[in-house]
Amino acid sequence: MDLELTDTQQLIVRTARDYAERMIRPVAAQLDREERFPREILAGLAELGLMGVNVPAALGGAEAGVVSYSLAMMEIARACASTAVTMAVTNMVAEVIARFGSEDQRQRYVPRLTSGEYVAGAFALSEPEAGSDPGSMRTTAERTADGWTLRGEKQWITSGSHAGVFVVWARTGGPGTKGISTFLVEGGTPGLRPGKHEDKLGLRASNTVPLTFDDCKIPADALLGEPEQGFRVAMMALDGGRIGIASQAIGIATAALEEATAYARERKQFKRPIGDFQAIQWMLADSRTELDAARLLALRAAHLKETDRPFSREAAMAKLYASEAAGRICDRAVQIHGGYGYVRDFAAERHYRDVRVTRIYEGTSEIQRTVIARNVLGA
Repeated sequence: MDLELTDTQQLIVRTARDYAERMIRPVAAQLDREERFPREILAGLAELGLMGVNVPAALGGAEAGVVSYSLAMMEIARACASTAVTMAVTNMVAEVIARFGSEDQRQRYVPRLTSGEYVAGAFALSEPEAGSDPGSMRTTAERTADGWTLRGEKQWITSGSHAGVFVVWARTGGPGTKGISTFLVEGGTPGLRPGKHEDKLGLRASNTVPLTFDDCKIPADALLGEPEQGFRVAMMALDGGRIGIASQAIGIATAALEEATAYARERKQFKRPIGDFQAIQWMLADSRTELDAARLLALRAAHLKETDRPFSREAAMAKLYASEAAGRICDRAVQIHGGYGYVRDFAAERHYRDVRVTRIYEGTSEIQRTVIARNVLGA
């Protein structure tokens, strides 16, 4: 097995790391405190090709592959998890449209996402009463003489106040997952109303809002893919999205471990650096081991997707392990910092808050275990 990065992958890592260190890390804490959407930073990511890493070059993407995307996510999340999740969702939206859209849809929307003309894309699947169970969604799309009318509500929509285009799932047929279709809705469409920004524990510079569709009229060509095939679109998108969130968790944990290691070298108690004590050494050793294991799982899943092989189980495994391991690593980082890890003067506190959601979105840890178990059992 060759674990060496290609020239393209190394270039993506250097590009993402350089931009993250120069432009993102110095302002990450301020963005968090002010809950400020990083519009200018996202524009810079688009200029570097990082808003469409796995998108065809003909549509304005970098066409660098899924492994490159995973590596880039790790670097951006290492600097700012809020910026990383906006980047992740925008990449996912661009990929979904590139894969399932008509030629007109592809040309109309994907270059606007990859270029930064649209500061972000949004993925509108979850609802107030439909999270892990999309088959219970209530948002409807009614066919009209000249298109469709959307009615309903969505919840937890990343970049919902800023997105240029939304991928929206709505019921067009009977109950369950078989009656769901997918639509593209442009930001600012009459009847589409973003709600109040959620006051979240972490990712406070990422915009998260509910959406209301109040007789929102969209044209007939807003349908993405085939009618009532929306559940398939969602599941394929989420499989890839799980690689992105695994990579985000790894980036957050990398930053937490680096800061804990530096603190263990500098902080002295009993006239010795605390890194000399076995209790601290073992926390660092466990964190380093879990971080490397998570990284390998994520890159394996990314490689399988990149080479057009089945990857659903591996993506679920990567997302499950990376998010839970990252939580443990960030917890240890706070512990190593002691009281200083509990205050906002040190980044360990922000990483601890930011990492928690990685066990929830793009499918909870419980859903990942269900996906993996069904695959193991052949169900």
